[in-house]
Amino acid sequence: MSGGGLLVAGTTSDAGKSVVTAGICRWLVRQGVKVAPFKAQNMSLNSFVTREGAEIGRAQAMQAQACRVEPTALMNPVLLKPGGEQSSQVVLLGRPVGELSARGYHGGRQQRLLGTVLDCLEQLRGTYDAVICEGAGSPAEINLRRTDIVNMGIARNAGLPVLVVGDIDRGGVFASFFGTVALLSPRDQELVAGFLVNKFRGDVSLLEPGLEMLHGLTGRRTYGVLPFRHGLGIDEEDGLSVSLRGAVRESAVAAPVGEDVLRVAVCAVPLMSNFTDVDALAAEPGVVVRFVDRPEELADADLVVVPGTRGTVRALQWLRERGLADALRRRAAEGRPVLGICGGFQILGERIEDDVESRQGRVDGLGLLPVRVRFAREKTLTRPEGEALGERVEGYEIHHGVAEVTGGDAFFSDDRGHRLDGCRVGQTWGTHWHGSLESDGFRRAFLREVAAAAGRRFVPAPDTSFAALREEQLDRLGDLIEQHADTDALWRLIESGAPQGLPFIPPGAPA
Repeated sequence: MSGGGLLVAGTTSDAGKSVVTAGICRWLVRQGVKVAPFKAQNMSLNSFVTREGAEIGRAQAMQAQACRVEPTALMNPVLLKPGGEQSSQVVLLGRPVGELSARGYHGGRQQRLLGTVLDCLEQLRGTYDAVICEGAGSPAEINLRRTDIVNMGIARNAGLPVLVVGDIDRGGVFASFFGTVALLSPRDQELVAGFLVNKFRGDVSLLEPGLEMLHGLTGRRTYGVLPFRHGLGIDEEDGLSVSLRGAVRESAVAAPVGEDVLRVAVCAVPLMSNFTDVDALAAEPGVVVRFVDRPEELADADLVVVPGTRGTVRALQWLRERGLADALRRRAAEGRPVLGICGGFQILGERIEDDVESRQGRVDGLGLLPVRVRFAREKTLTRPEGEALGERVEGYEIHHGVAEVTGGDAFFSDDRGHRLDGCRVGQTWGTHWHGSLESDGFRRAFLREVAAAAGRRFVPAPDTSFAALREEQLDRLGDLIEQHADTDALWRLIESGAPQGLPFIPPGAPA
């Protein structure tokens, strides 16, 4: 017998679907429910590698953590990784299967994946008491409904009740709720159980008349009003949640342990991937992390990070056009810290041979590290472990580029001192390992090196646990659901489906 289920949809992208899904998952698991997350199709450059070597969206990996289960490819069977304005790499059940244009994907390939998606969901529902599914964008994208496999397409085929989340902080939430339902076909409307208001500021009693009017207009209730809280965004999918020059995750920088703060500048390269790598730096008291796009913004930085990217050659050209490439060369020559991660590591090398991603053949890198990169058609997807600076390190690799290191010191080594990955020359560092900075001991050792090179009297906090901070964040999301949503009514939805007899709201859309 299949377990219960719920689809969390949204009035728009970034309405809070990922956060609400994670919060519901954490609330359920604290009630003793065996629960799993699911997103049929995800478009994101922030991805993760599971234990079995499958690539999935980072948001689903974080939602699995909220469920206290190990993430698997079943939880995100289709991942689309944009490579430009018109095409994306299609990752199916954790493995890349090719590049497709948006027209080619929505023109036929997407619908053919519905059987695979439904099979994955059914496997999860056969294993767990409940599966909390996340939609994508809005379910009312009527131009895409015919081939939809992630919103009402999956809800109708799997018989899932739908909860629509709206971000009231953006304004227009009542119109968005009403319009979302009214643009759905009669059969789809039957599954839309009601609404959840996200990011509310102020006195809820002032909102209640509007919620009552919405109920009268749609016949659907509001299942909760979640208050606005800073710093609760889990690993995003669609892009940065802050402006280029904003502080990471909207969080205030904690007071430094030592006398100085440490300033980190992250080059906001095109098609930036896994920018969540710097979250662990931002979590350190006294570390200020900003995304930048001008060379003068590197001047006061104690560390510059060149992050991962889905377009290594394109990012390299962008750095040159912006003058950032010359600024990075000057920093390296002066012995000022630079860290390249994955695509950023490749950019710092001597040359790149790419007949796979950009198909531009041989391209000169910045020449800051003795590394030559050749793009292979097979993608590397691993979860390595090693040592650096006397500390244990864990990470994950997602890349086509194969690095040949011809000099310098190893960045990460095994317990016998043999090179595992990366390269270091002076204060210029590079690695393919994402997530390495989440290893607390290594992060502190690395920041001590950076502070010494930068001449800063910065001292890493001795007790910062990134894993514990993640757990605390997920518990806060669970608290939001438990304290501000009607959890009894939510559980009835999950267990029994949408209420019967929900009214049709015209004009609707073709069935």
